[in-house]
Amino acid sequence: MRTNLVHPGADELHYEIRAIVDLAKQVEKLGVPITWENIGDPVAKGETVAPWIKEIVQRAVLEDSSYAYSPTRGLLETREYIAKERNLEGGIQIAADDILFFNGLGDAISKMYGHLHAAARVIGPNPAYPTHSSAEAAHSGKPHLTYHLDPENGWAPDLAELEQKIIAHQDVVGIIIINPDNPTGFVYPQETVRAMVELARTYKLFIISDEIYSNLAQPESGMHKLASVIGEVPGIALRGISKEFPWPGGRCGWAEFYNRDKDENFDRYVRSIVDAKMLEVCSTTLPQKVLPQVMSDERYYPHLAQRIEHYGRRADEAVTMLTSISEIITHKPQGAFYMTVVFKDGALTHAQSLPLPSGAQALIAPKLEDATLDQRFCYQLLASTGICVVPLSSGFNSTHQGFRFTLLERDDSRYSATLVALRDAISSYLAS
Repeated sequence: MRTNLVHPGADELHYEIRAIVDLAKQVEKLGVPITWENIGDPVAKGETVAPWIKEIVQRAVLEDSSYAYSPTRGLLETREYIAKERNLEGGIQIAADDILFFNGLGDAISKMYGHLHAAARVIGPNPAYPTHSSAEAAHSGKPHLTYHLDPENGWAPDLAELEQKIIAHQDVVGIIIINPDNPTGFVYPQETVRAMVELARTYKLFIISDEIYSNLAQPESGMHKLASVIGEVPGIALRGISKEFPWPGGRCGWAEFYNRDKDENFDRYVRSIVDAKMLEVCSTTLPQKVLPQVMSDERYYPHLAQRIEHYGRRADEAVTMLTSISEIITHKPQGAFYMTVVFKDGALTHAQSLPLPSGAQALIAPKLEDATLDQRFCYQLLASTGICVVPLSSGFNSTHQGFRFTLLERDDSRYSATLVALRDAISSYLAS
């Protein structure tokens, strides 16, 4: 081309959670059955959507209005329902016009970072969720800025480091919180969220709180949404139905905007996101139509409670199985349906290996040449056992060496067998 047409942030776009699927498919062709632990899709892992939810959707499908455009911001009755429920929880009060629907939170995240000023940065956690970190890095054309979640302290954020980086990087305009966290399952205590809001107030920043898993927190976690402590600080909370119903294929998420009236610049930024959505006309209508009916049904929260209890049992079994390995750090997740394993400093080396089936060595060898230490383990784990997990370093923009797997498996014996194979592979790899 006569001039460069590539965005300066193009190299920052990476989603290892799905990218590793290509390698897994090649391993599968060698005759190795794959255990898909890379992606958080409850339906793909065998979870059955409740029949009563399907009945509500089926009735809505028969209505002609389900096939029409919705208003750009989202169906008014749905936004009014969400605002009413949000206000009943306490904290900041919002109205229907403070809510904007998107085609899933990936759409929301892309627009949020894509419509920031070119010089503005948003700092997020390490480990990071790649949709946030990649979108922010691609927007800026620079590596994503992060604050440290400490595995030696239950994954609590290092608030002193966060403040130091806010001071050092005057281009930081916002702070990302993922609560409950993906990939760690950490739930931010209310006092921690309050402290981060205070940092935002002190340095005139806004907060983004990704709360897609907020209704899938363990009962003892102490989960509180951003709205409970936001005060007069500008903020954006992100929610959706992908994980809750679950309906990931519905691509239905929304943003709640807080305190637009408190900062003119923040208000103009939000209006730019709304204007961008106007160009798309609207988000998908059908999931919006059924949302109030599903969430207001008396069966909804018992339905969530059963799922949360299942994830809790899975987490307990994983912790029991893996904590016997002294070279790794594990914590029981308090929310979402993921668990993260971190290798202690010095535990991994380039000399370690797992026995691989015929043909796998030639397939994996090119991937190992430039791989990080945790990638080397994950690729060999995949080829050796068929267990597909996501490395922390490349998958979650992390300085930690480790991996994430899910708690979604519905079959008890299959899950137990996967944990045994995972434990034995880690032990064998570290001893090699």
